[in-house]
Amino acid sequence: SRSSWCCCGQTFKEHSAIHKHVARTHDTEIQQLTQATYKCLLNQLEEEPEAQQLNERKSRPVDICVWIPETGHTSEDGPGTVLLYYHYCQLEDPHVICAWQKALCEKLHLTGKVRVATEGINGTVGGTNMATNLYIEAMCSHPLFKMDKEDFKTSDGGAECFTDLRIGVYKEIVPMGVDPDVISYQLAGVHLEPEEFHKEVEALLAEGDSCSDTILLDCRNFYESKIGQFTRCLAPDIRKFSYFPDYVDQNLELFKDKKVLMYCTGGIRCERGSAYLRSKDVCKEVYQLKGGIHKYLEQYPEGFYRGKLFVFDERYAISSNSDVISDCRYCSCPWDKYELCSTQFCCQLVLSCPSCRQNGHTACCPTCQTKGQAKSEASPAVLHHKEECECTCGRPRIPQDMPFICFKHKFTDSLKFE
Repeated sequence: SRSSWCCCGQTFKEHSAIHKHVARTHDTEIQQLTQATYKCLLNQLEEEPEAQQLNERKSRPVDICVWIPETGHTSEDGPGTVLLYYHYCQLEDPHVICAWQKALCEKLHLTGKVRVATEGINGTVGGTNMATNLYIEAMCSHPLFKMDKEDFKTSDGGAECFTDLRIGVYKEIVPMGVDPDVISYQLAGVHLEPEEFHKEVEALLAEGDSCSDTILLDCRNFYESKIGQFTRCLAPDIRKFSYFPDYVDQNLELFKDKKVLMYCTGGIRCERGSAYLRSKDVCKEVYQLKGGIHKYLEQYPEGFYRGKLFVFDERYAISSNSDVISDCRYCSCPWDKYELCSTQFCCQLVLSCPSCRQNGHTACCPTCQTKGQAKSEASPAVLHHKEECECTCGRPRIPQDMPFICFKHKFTDSLKFE
């Protein structure tokens, strides 16, 4: 059957007839449609090269070898260093950075822990002085990071300070438990250089108990601040940094109209912690110590930070002054050297002096000690990882803190509580 076309109530059976009708009757409409189609095609042609380049970049395999320095033979022997660093920046493909970090650390015989996310990188690694220097050079020369040598905190150590090498991709580079897209590090408080922070603490101490509008806030975990802290600080009794947001939420009145000076080990927890605190819009001002306690102690080893600095490796702590501010769990004599609880899979840290350890007090609490003895005498059984004990069950998850005027007395009393 032959085709036919209908238009304007008429039927056309020939191509020439419908063409003449359209040309005579719908000329204006055809021109408008033609121009619109042309513009659409033109836009597609302009966008195509950019989209094509983007797809090519995504599909093209990344040669991570170009980011690894030529080292020849890197010795695994010699004096060593432990590095601590972080850097916030946008990473489109954190898995590529993760693969590069693994290859780089393995080539340099480094051990440690590195967290990679779309928001940046956070790591602590140990190795020989030569290897850690090459690692710093690789990080500083990488086009995505553009870090400076001053961004790295160093301490005496080496590969032996870590049991292995752990590198992975995560949602956050520091686990606060809040989506970085909701509370970004870009909302962080004002960064104070160690000299500026030192002056602020000096002024706070000079005013004594009469100063009620400033809070010196330690945003680390209780077992860290237990062995070292700034004089006259508020050290929340929390076990994990992921509890910090809840701590802030339940103590908002404490921070109302206050000037807050925050600090942590290397600065990264303050980035997110100060951002969260500022998001509550209750503080007058929020400041943070740039580079953390690590950088402060480089300039002020005998400054206002007293005791040991807790570190997350096999050393547990490093020191810059001789003060011992904590006590033995069992006899209360001055002691600040942590050991792991002797009960298998407990994973709690305990302060037990040599004398008490010789007397068998090697667990984190009496309950754990009894549990450990019972299991060693009984036949082997299936053990659960990270068992609960007095230390965890008896501790409030989120403490309610008292007014600032009582902080000094509160913390002195709590030093004897494990």
